[in-house]
This record gives sequence, C-alpha cells and structure tokens, in this order.
Amino acid sequence: MASPPKNPTEAQALKAKREADGKKAMAEYEANAEAVRAKTEKLRALRLARDAANPPAPPKAKSTGTKSATGTKSGKSKKADPGKLSDWIKKQQDSGHSY
Repeated sequence: MASPPKNPTEAQALKAKREADGKKAMAEYEANAEAVRAKTEKLRALRLARDAANPPAPPKAKSTGTKSATGTKSGKSKKADPGKLSDWIKKQQDSGHSY
C-alpha cells in the first residue's frame, strides 16, 4: 500500500482521485446494469411473442384404467419377481464379488 500523504494538499489530491475513480466505477456499473435490463426486456418480449404464436399443446386425457388383452391395466407394466436374496448373493459370488 502507498505511504500516507505528507501534507494536507497531497491528502486532498488523493481523496479527489479516489472520488473520481469511485464515480467512474459506479458509472460503468450502472451502464452495465442498464444494458442487462435492456437485454432481458428484449429477450422477454421475444419469448412472449414466440409463446403467443405457438401455444402449448393441451394436456393429454387421463386413461380410464381399462384392462388390456394381457390382463393388466393399460399403461402399467407388471413388476418382475424380485427373487430371493440368497439367489442374488450366489450370483454376485459367481461373478467374482466377495462377501
């Protein structure tokens, strides 16, 4: 860090420089924030126009749950038999796993 100023004139000059740097930084920050807001507004307008031109598809109707030819309810598959734990352990040991 720089050494403290030796006289009041030098201190005032440093203070003025810091204030000028701060104002410049704030101006850059505010300009950047305004650019982001403008870009967001533009993209929002484009998205709303796109959505208005292509409305979303209506949701599909739910099934009534009638049975199909296989005897299961439509849209649902029959769960596989989980088997026995001892069978699973045997299969794991046969494949090289150690327990």
